[in-house]
Amino acid sequence: MSRPASNTKEYTYKWNAQTYGDDSLPILKISKSSFGSFQWCPKKYQFNYIEQKPQDTTEAMYKGTIAHNAREAFFDEFDISKAENMTHDELTNYCYTLYPLDEMSHVYETMATYEAKRFMDAKEEGTLDNFLPVINEATIDAKITIRREDYPSIRLERDYVVHLQGIIDRMFQEGEAYIPMELKTGLWKEYKKTMMRKEMAFYKLLFENCPDERIEELGLTRDNEITHWAWYYPLSNHMYVEEAKKSSVTAVLKGIANLIHAYERNIFPTKYSARTCPTCSYYSICDTATEDGWL
Repeated sequence: MSRPASNTKEYTYKWNAQTYGDDSLPILKISKSSFGSFQWCPKKYQFNYIEQKPQDTTEAMYKGTIAHNAREAFFDEFDISKAENMTHDELTNYCYTLYPLDEMSHVYETMATYEAKRFMDAKEEGTLDNFLPVINEATIDAKITIRREDYPSIRLERDYVVHLQGIIDRMFQEGEAYIPMELKTGLWKEYKKTMMRKEMAFYKLLFENCPDERIEELGLTRDNEITHWAWYYPLSNHMYVEEAKKSSVTAVLKGIANLIHAYERNIFPTKYSARTCPTCSYYSICDTATEDGWL
């Protein structure tokens, strides 16, 4: 995998692997969300991203958008000089006032308490310069090459350049290291750890392969690397930081190769889950569901 030079500027989910190599045609777009959807169920990916069938807006999606917007605004508005002389209780209240009054207030209360403690710890350690994130909701684009020789079991027809895109929630700096952090508004479950590692590995690929001019635009430097990553589930008061795992990055690259191979064959199979399939927006039109008598 490497950063290729490419003049191709367009990218799409409605991609045809058989016409790859024609520079007048767009290359395959892979976002963090589309990659996650393919991992979850290739058939759902086909319905959503290729056929662009409408998808229900669930309560979880609605609340997630509200909370993400609120947390972005929190860091935009937080004033370190104002907070520096506050007591812990004053600081907790100040943090809470930076969040809106809406149905997510119980989550904001947890986040306010967490940020107040993190600020106090940073003040005591003399690291307030690192309290605010170096990235606060930033879109990053990158191109990578997937080489067929790296995935012999998948049997790709050739090497492919694909376009990656994602929005990094937050990225913090500690010393000469960057730490991306993902906010999740659901409940934490231990089985989600593998999924979260892949999400964070996708961010690492984005950062390492995006153009140098975008790195400069964001005020970052190539001298610093993503050495750790983190995720935060305030509803479960769960905050987790770990060293970035090479195996997770490898798994994402292999997952991208599998996605490309699905386009090559034009086969997007259904993955059945008794827990999640009945809540899928496409459950009623899924042929496999009908054939197997799930409906």
